[in-house]
Amino acid sequence: MNNVKLIADSGSDLPLDFFHEHSITFIPLRVHLDGEEYEDLVTIDPKVIYDGMRKGKVPKTSQASPDQLKKEFTKLAEDEQPAIYITFSSQLSGTYQLACMIRDQVLEEYPDFDLTIIDSKCASLGYGLVVMKVAELIEAGLPKDVIIEEAQWYSRHMEHLFTVDNLEYLYRGGRVSKATAFVGGLLNIKPLLNVEDGKLVPLEKHRGRKKLFNRIIELMKERGDDLQNQTIAISHGDDEQSALELKELVEEKLGCKNFYINMIGSAIGSHSGPGTLAIFFLNQKK
Repeated sequence: MNNVKLIADSGSDLPLDFFHEHSITFIPLRVHLDGEEYEDLVTIDPKVIYDGMRKGKVPKTSQASPDQLKKEFTKLAEDEQPAIYITFSSQLSGTYQLACMIRDQVLEEYPDFDLTIIDSKCASLGYGLVVMKVAELIEAGLPKDVIIEEAQWYSRHMEHLFTVDNLEYLYRGGRVSKATAFVGGLLNIKPLLNVEDGKLVPLEKHRGRKKLFNRIIELMKERGDDLQNQTIAISHGDDEQSALELKELVEEKLGCKNFYINMIGSAIGSHSGPGTLAIFFLNQKK
C-alpha cells in the first residue's frame, strides 16, 4: 500500500485507465440527459453527450454524489489510510465544498482520519496534469507534507488556454451574452478564454482558427517557462483532428516534445460543447 492514497474526480478529464493503473480513487461528477442521471465516464461516454448537443439537446451537470464520498472517506478512515483529494476548481463545481463537509462528518466518528482536500482551481487536463504529478510523487514514496506542497505549487502555476467552436454553449452557461453568441457565430469569431483563480475568464476574440492558433503560440511563449521540457496537455470536445493540428503547431513553433491528449469528459463537455479545444502548461518550471 502506498503511504498516501490519492483521490480525484472526473473534472480532471483523465481516462479511467489512468485511475486504475495508479490506484487512484475515482469520483465521477454527474450528468443529466433526457431525464436520466449518469456518472461521468462510468455510465455514459462523452461522445453520447457531444452527439446529443449537436442535435440540440441541453445536458445538465451536478457535483459528485454525497453518498459515494461518504462511502470512500469512511473506508479510508477505517483503514487508517492517509489520503489527499485534489478536486476540480471550486469556482466551477460544488464538489470541493461538498467533500469538505463530508470529511467533517466522517471526522466525528473517526477523529484521527487524515484527509487533506486541495482545491486545484484548475479544470480539465490542467487539473489532470496536477493529478498526474501527485500520482508520480506518491509512487516515489515522498512524505505527505511534501506532496501537498508540490500539489499546491503545480495548481498555482498551471496555465489554461481554450476556445469553443460554438459560443451558444457558453451563452447557455451564462458566460457570454446572447448577442455575442449570435454575432460570433455569424462572423466566425473564436473566443480565447483562460482560467484565473479557478474562474472562467474571457481573454480575447479572434476571427478564424489560424489567427487563434497563432495567438495561442504567442501566449505560450509569453507565459510558459522551459516549455520544451514539460508535458503539454491538450483536451478536445470530440475533435481529435484539431487537437493533433494544434499539437503539431506547438511542436514546430516551440520545440515541445511531450504531449498528453485526451477527450474532454461529459461533465465539462456539457458546458463547453463539441469542438472545444484547450491547452495546458506551466508558467514556471520547478
